Amino acid sequence: MIEVNNLHKSFGESHVLKGIDATFEKGSTSLVIGQSGSGKTVFLKCLLGLFPYEQGSIAYDGKIFSNLSEDQKRDLRGDIGMVFQGSALFDSMTIQENVMFPLRMFTKMSESEMEARADVVLKRVNLPDAHFKMPSEASGGMQKRVAIARAIVNNPKYLFCDEPNSGLDPKTAMVIDNLIQEITHEYQIVTVINSHDMNSVMEIGEKIVFLQYGLKEWEGSKRNIFKTDNNAVTDFVYSSELFKKVRKMYLDKDQ
Repeated sequence: MIEVNNLHKSFGESHVLKGIDATFEKGSTSLVIGQSGSGKTVFLKCLLGLFPYEQGSIAYDGKIFSNLSEDQKRDLRGDIGMVFQGSALFDSMTIQENVMFPLRMFTKMSESEMEARADVVLKRVNLPDAHFKMPSEASGGMQKRVAIARAIVNNPKYLFCDEPNSGLDPKTAMVIDNLIQEITHEYQIVTVINSHDMNSVMEIGEKIVFLQYGLKEWEGSKRNIFKTDNNAVTDFVYSSELFKKVRKMYLDKDQ
């Protein structure tokens, strides 16, 4: 579990996060949504320990990050997997070498042990024969699956995804969404996803946190979001034509 309490973050005179409270449970896909400038990217970077914050706390399974020693913070980073917006694969490494990278950083596995572990996760993301390809030889969807394999290779407790569907066609995006959710449930990971994609919200939004102007404006599930009368939320989500159609379907079904 990740518990965020009264989180504040500023850059100079710009107060970006204004007292955010949130809880993210293991085995559940939690989406953080909001318009550009809402604070969701800064929020994610605070969760990752990349940005210090002025006030509040972030606790990982009861351990407050700011109270940890440097060695303890390093151990915690070994429990974190990250899927970056652009996949962030190393162009000069094969797919297998990319997946093995966290193992080289955080474990003392032998080369054969790392190769065996990489093989397991590549098969898990349905890439059983991609080991020796270069990233440039992989499609956008394949690169995302490689990024997911790399993120889970070290059996993380926490998985963070920054716009994982960016640049993908709707069908491939749905495959990636479902893969992330399957892995979250299978390995009982705490998964937090930054997204502006309403398709993702409707597909895997088990918990949704909506940020606006650095405040937590609303939270709930994908089913709750269809029924909310919160104007800030409806103004944001109604920009999606698909959302309007699916919302009508949900409301009609409940009547």
